Amino acid sequence: MTTHILILCTHNSARSVLAEGMLNHLAARLGKSVRAHSAGSAPSGRINPFALEALNRAGIDTRTCRSKSWDEFSHDGAPPLSAVITVCDSAAAETCPVFFGGAGGAQPAKVHWGYPDPSNAEGGDEGKRRAFELTRQAIGYRMLQLLALPLDTMDRPALQAALTEIGRS
Repeated sequence: MTTHILILCTHNSARSVLAEGMLNHLAARLGKSVRAHSAGSAPSGRINPFALEALNRAGIDTRTCRSKSWDEFSHDGAPPLSAVITVCDSAAAETCPVFFGGAGGAQPAKVHWGYPDPSNAEGGDEGKRRAFELTRQAIGYRMLQLLALPLDTMDRPALQAALTEIGRS
C-alpha cells in the first residue's frame, strides 16, 4: 500500500515543490512505496524557475511539476493522506495554510517543517540559486529521515510523534 504525503505552502511554487520532488525522487531510489504531492492554499499557477533548476541539477525530472490547489486533495477520489507537512516560514510571519482533512474525512498526521523562502534571497540570480540549492538539500535531509521510518506499520500517533521529532532536527 502506498503512503501518500501532502506538502503544503501558500503558493505551491517553491518549497513545497522542492519537497515533493525530493521525496518522490528519494522514495523511488530507495524502493519505498511513498508518493509525495504538493499543493497551495492560494496557488500561484506557476513554479518558480529556480526551484525547477535546483531539482533538475539534482537529476530530478520536473516535467510533471505544476502549481495546484489543495482542493484536489479534499474531494472524493483524492489519495488517502497519511501526513500533511507545511513548509512555509512562520518565523518570517508567513501565513501557513491549515489543512482540515483529506478525502473521506480521514485525519492525517500534521506537522510544520518551516524553511525560509528562497525566492526572497538577496544577491540576484546567483543568490537565489544558492538559496534554492541549500533549501533543496535541507528538505532532502528531512525526507531521508521520513523514508527511514516504518511508514507501513505506524499508526497515526506514532507517525505524528516521529514527524515532529524529524522537524526538530
